[in-house]
Amino acid sequence: MTDTRHLFSQQADAYRAGRPTYDPALFAWLAEVAPGTRLAWDCGCGSGQASLDLARHFEQVVATDINAQQLRQAPRQANIDYRCEAAESTSLATASVDLTLVAQALHWFDVERFYAEVRRVSRPGALLAVISYNLLNIEPRLDALIRRLYHDIVGPYWAPERQHVESGYATLPFPFAQVATPPFALQAQWDFQRLIDYLYSWSAVASYRQATAQDPVQALRDELQAAWGDAPSRAIDWPLTIKLGRLA
Repeated sequence: MTDTRHLFSQQADAYRAGRPTYDPALFAWLAEVAPGTRLAWDCGCGSGQASLDLARHFEQVVATDINAQQLRQAPRQANIDYRCEAAESTSLATASVDLTLVAQALHWFDVERFYAEVRRVSRPGALLAVISYNLLNIEPRLDALIRRLYHDIVGPYWAPERQHVESGYATLPFPFAQVATPPFALQAQWDFQRLIDYLYSWSAVASYRQATAQDPVQALRDELQAAWGDAPSRAIDWPLTIKLGRLA
């Protein structure tokens, strides 16, 4: 299993600056269908992109990650408690959690041990929501360049767990009674620099730079800029997977 403490420490700033945020309506809906709104657990929270959204709908959010450097980047709020803890073993009280959220992180966990921990900390009827998104789409010329970067240039530097993201988590077990979800989307309106920031947040880009002392994003920047053109911003979307399970 890949050691994500090293993997994401090397680009914690880029991760905080570059990653997309989720549809606020998703978190409002999760709060509605959860058995209560006293406590949400944001597991594998990284730099807290989803923690802040959860905090708008739950009285308290416990946000955990094994990467202390990522946690230092997270936004502070009175009802968010950040803890540097593994997904598989936490300080959460037994039968205390209304909703567990895992956003773009399940593929890094020992899923059987994590699921056992979810069962321990969840109230009866609590929810486990697992979210993942794959490679972004903008327009054909830009998409082709980004896929060249993803597959041909930094492809060998993706961790093996990336395959689970590419499959929409179909390759990971999810042994819970599944709950149907509305068709939420992951979309953004970004300028060109924001796209560049996002590409720098890729773990494979950071690993490539460390291994080769070369910058693969900078090497493609002129081609990306030419394909982007003069547009002040462009619409971007990511294929989004949501798996929602209810605990017995």
